[in-house]
Amino acid sequence: MMVSAIISRVVILVFGTLYPAYASYKAVKTKNVREYVKWMMYWIVFALFTCAETFADIFLSWVPFYYEAKIVFVLWLLSPATKGSSILYRKFVHPQLTKREQKIDAYIQQASDKGYSAILTVGSKGLSYASNVVVQTALKGHGAVLDHLKKSYSMSDLSVEGSSTAVGPNVPPVIPDNEDELDNLDNRLIEEREEANRRLREGRKENEMLQQKGNAGAGQDDVITTRDTQLRSRTSKYSHKEASGWFW
Repeated sequence: MMVSAIISRVVILVFGTLYPAYASYKAVKTKNVREYVKWMMYWIVFALFTCAETFADIFLSWVPFYYEAKIVFVLWLLSPATKGSSILYRKFVHPQLTKREQKIDAYIQQASDKGYSAILTVGSKGLSYASNVVVQTALKGHGAVLDHLKKSYSMSDLSVEGSSTAVGPNVPPVIPDNEDELDNLDNRLIEEREEANRRLREGRKENEMLQQKGNAGAGQDDVITTRDTQLRSRTSKYSHKEASGWFW
């Protein structure tokens, strides 16, 4: 069964599709009207055969010699001796299409109109939804940035040498929806951050200066203490010598 299916598929692909396509190309190139009409009838019949084959493969593939019958049918359509495609088209396809041509055209027009309107409706809804998502995402992202700034640069987090005293006004807890107010809030946060950093740097500089002065004072005290010790040592020596009687 599997081998028959593969063989039938290869035969239909080569003899039912590729060869007629090349023959149609030759007919168009040579402008042979007879060949052109012949292959046009074949393609119409082959299109109907392909539609029927799609469903038949599902429901009739278990029938014995089903794939062999498809191979024989395609060869019968192509054979110049049998002219199967011309016979089917002239006796069955053309009369049925002529009877239902207006209905088919009406259905096609209706489907195209509805399809166009449906595409426009779906497209407009999709664009609207996408724009709303983008706007909401931008607002949420902006709010997240402001929350991060409030947490990162809060005045209570800035201290000088372990001091926890808050500097500057508190950031408003409510984020406004107006874009101008959001920009003003951003500017205020940036200014407050720069001011706090400036004060922090000044405090550190003052502490460093005080430490340097303290170190310098301690050094001077050491020098004075050393000199005082030397003078006392010399005085004690002189006093000792004078007391011994040989100092003159």
